Amino acid sequence: GLLSDWNADFTNAVGLSFDGSSAGLGLRSQRYSMLVKNGLVERLYIEENPSICNLSSAENLLKAL
Repeated sequence: GLLSDWNADFTNAVGLSFDGSSAGLGLRSQRYSMLVKNGLVERLYIEENPSICNLSSAENLLKAL
């Protein structure tokens, strides 16, 4: 499912935040997708370039299923 992380609590807890203040964005989440089964992260795809959505795409994550 898709979840909201309004205060970036989860993002900070898993170490996937970045400071976008220089661009007027404040604390942001990196672009990523995560497959979690029974509370364990089985796959984590983090984009190196935030303007691209290849590794973190739904299609790529579905391949891991």
